[in-house]
Amino acid sequence: MPAPRILAFSGSARRESFNRKFLAIAVAATREAGGEVTLLDLNEFPLPLYHGDLEDAGGLPANAAKLVDLVVKHDALLVASPEYNSMITPLLKNTLDWCTRGEDNPFVGKVAAVISASPGALGGIGSMRLAQQLLLKLGCHVVPGQAILAHAGEAFDEAGALKDARAGKTVRALAALLVRTAEKLAK
Repeated sequence: MPAPRILAFSGSARRESFNRKFLAIAVAATREAGGEVTLLDLNEFPLPLYHGDLEDAGGLPANAAKLVDLVVKHDALLVASPEYNSMITPLLKNTLDWCTRGEDNPFVGKVAAVISASPGALGGIGSMRLAQQLLLKLGCHVVPGQAILAHAGEAFDEAGALKDARAGKTVRALAALLVRTAEKLAK
């Protein structure tokens, strides 16, 4: 059986985002677990803020169509969900919203895992749960696990590795669960 194809992206556009750093670690763990990962930078797919009149006037933006095509070609999603005021970011919400505006919802039946990092003590758990809820609503099979990273400003060493072994263990466990679930559903 071929390795499950997993599309990974972060809901943060900031170059030095803690979530982008955490996602890099999760991507490595997913590859170690047997997944074939495509890592996206949403900065390369700029989209206007979703607006029904804009959609009526111009249809699906080209970058949204590219994203939809990528989602369709993958078995699963690995999403880093930063927390803005205890919510998911506008970038993540807007990206998911535009992707559902194609001919068919590309998320139906996909497996998804969500991670989150935050400089706060709760590790972005609020946005992680909201992102999980949204992906469930969109038709994804969200794996029942969590990998959050509290105090993310102090969590990485100079090479970008996690300082806390326990945090690394949770990421590896979630990555393995994502790969196993995608493999099972692909049968």
